[in-house]
Amino acid sequence: MSSNPDRIFTAGLCIIGDEILSGRTQDKNIAQIARWLQVQGIRLAEVRVVADVEDRIVEAVNALRNANDYLFTTGGIGPTHDDITVDAVAKALELPVIIHPEARAILERYYADKGGLTDGRLRMARAPQGAELIRNRMSGAPGLKIGNCFLMAGVPHITAGMLDALTGTLEGGLPLLTETVGGFIPESEVADLLRTIEGAHDRCQIGSYPFFREGRVGSNFVVRSTDADELRACVDAMCDALSGAGWDFTPGGI
Repeated sequence: MSSNPDRIFTAGLCIIGDEILSGRTQDKNIAQIARWLQVQGIRLAEVRVVADVEDRIVEAVNALRNANDYLFTTGGIGPTHDDITVDAVAKALELPVIIHPEARAILERYYADKGGLTDGRLRMARAPQGAELIRNRMSGAPGLKIGNCFLMAGVPHITAGMLDALTGTLEGGLPLLTETVGGFIPESEVADLLRTIEGAHDRCQIGSYPFFREGRVGSNFVVRSTDADELRACVDAMCDALSGAGWDFTPGGI
């Protein structure tokens, strides 16, 4: 992985599957992909959840891949008839779908003692023409990368394995650093204070995350920056301002 600190690299994520939208399956990939991207120096800029409808997937894929440096998809690359991510991405990229010879060989080896390579299992070797494979040490069937698009499984532990295979291979900026300060502080009471602090530290962003606990309203304030010195200066300024306004706070959040 190369690092380019002079610009921010972004990624879009398209979560594909009726089971997510129906509530039958709870998505766990957004959080793990977002954390992984931050380590790579890439920020997750947008997430869309799309049904198993080809035209909807095509629309989302084109929007996200054109708006970001990278696009990741999860779901829809399995062996069943409703696994249509490959077809949709190929359509978005105006490419034919082929049986990837290396993917076929991997699946033949994997299923050699599991009943062989059936027509359904062979669907997992389909790829947009020109795609490269993302190794999958968990279940054999590989993910795919083509252009700035990365097609991965929907099952979280398989997704994690594919992310491991991609670690260090993508260009990114400096990793995003964060620090949290929290307290039983209503965010509406300190909104102007936070805005002023953020405005004085243009290489930092401050996010406010309210909560209700123990019958009281509070907030955690998360400061983000790619520059460790700027991050510390912003956190120190925020703590000084909160203290000066009479608020008790806890470094690390509550």
